[in-house]
Amino acid sequence: MTLWLILIPALAAALCAALPAQAARLNILASGVTLLLALLLLGEPTGTGWLRADALNTPFVLIAAIVGFGTAIFSAQDIAGEGFDTGQNRAYHAAFQGFMAAHFLALLADNLGVMWVAIEAGTLACVLMVALHRTPSAIEAAWKFFILCGVGIALALFGLIVLALAAQPVGGHAEGQLSYAALRALAPQADAGLLNLAFVFLLVGFGTKAGLAPLHSWLPDAHAEGPTPIAAVLSGLLLNAAMLAILRGKSIVAANPEAIPPGTSLVVMGLVTLLLAGFSLWRRRDAKRLFGWSSIEHMGIAAIAFGIGGVAGHMAGLLHLWGHSLVKSAAFFAIGRAVRIKGAQHMAAIGGLATSHPALGWGLALAMAALAGLPPFSLFASELLLATAMGREAPWLLPLLIFGLLVAGTALLHAMQRLCFGLPTPQPAPMAAGLATLLPLWGHLVLAMVLGLALPGALSAMLLEAARALS
Repeated sequence: MTLWLILIPALAAALCAALPAQAARLNILASGVTLLLALLLLGEPTGTGWLRADALNTPFVLIAAIVGFGTAIFSAQDIAGEGFDTGQNRAYHAAFQGFMAAHFLALLADNLGVMWVAIEAGTLACVLMVALHRTPSAIEAAWKFFILCGVGIALALFGLIVLALAAQPVGGHAEGQLSYAALRALAPQADAGLLNLAFVFLLVGFGTKAGLAPLHSWLPDAHAEGPTPIAAVLSGLLLNAAMLAILRGKSIVAANPEAIPPGTSLVVMGLVTLLLAGFSLWRRRDAKRLFGWSSIEHMGIAAIAFGIGGVAGHMAGLLHLWGHSLVKSAAFFAIGRAVRIKGAQHMAAIGGLATSHPALGWGLALAMAALAGLPPFSLFASELLLATAMGREAPWLLPLLIFGLLVAGTALLHAMQRLCFGLPTPQPAPMAAGLATLLPLWGHLVLAMVLGLALPGALSAMLLEAARALS
């Protein structure tokens, strides 16, 4: 089952490249099949070898399949409105499925070296999609994305090498010395100093990909200049894969009693990221760039939760990543369609959506309220769980967390008022929201609301098992 999750999108990428006229339908079909496979994976026992479905990566695989399917549906309408030529249309859909194949490989790889290669392959696919508009600003954003994430992935590679060296004296030169399962078992006897050094490079390196400060500046540009669907998969998928890589490293280092607790570094980096993004949200004039900074903010919150640790902290982090993936993709579906309707993505050009396009405008308003941390959505539940865990483990940091959440939340609510309410701004021509936008938009919002109001038992058990695996 794990192999098919990679092969299906890889085959779909080849078919999309060969049959550009059918690429949008193939994209939806392949994404629907991978969603079914991800659901079937929940009942599959833990695998062995280079591909492994374990307690930690299963929640990441399932949310990736859900967001991928919703984004493929939205893409059918949004990419058709871009006016791309045949080559651009072929490149987008093939790169989308190529990214999904690399993403599932990154999530399911037990070998950390394979995970590193897969994350880089997914990044290259995203770079291609960001540059598709071929404007100077799009090329600049793609180049910035490539360079900064290239620096980050190089640092992460060095961290993986040091990690393998730390375990080598007790594990020898075994073929699987980069296996996560093997490294986790060897970590208690490994060299603590090398483990500490490895985690620093892993955190900064993969943290670049996850949108954590200080190497975060590629993310708003990539969101603003690329086609809107790529912004949804960047926020909902690529950032999660990078965070999973950090969690793998954290889990290994934390297993050594002599190593410096890795959670402290995550908390510090997360707080810096949250505060930086919170204040930056007040200065945005570009709607898509606003949501890019919101992604940085929420990855900072997740980093804090995983840094606090324990079952409660890890549960808060996992639930937050799920909620963020659902709500942020919904927000991008809504704002992407609003940009198409208004003909511009400056916030001043978008207003009164709840009046002119009620289903779209209220969907965007609810998505932004959810991103601000308001109930009844899952981000409110995860932030409340995080605050409770921090109050027990590190109460002196709680005021900083609450302050950062308030700054970011009020900025998003202020932007929501400008975008969704008031008098409608002019639009070049009458245009409906479209079912391909409203279905994934409201589907993701309803699921995020269900997670916040009454977390289903099966999903709660899955997230709790992953939280325990990290603890």
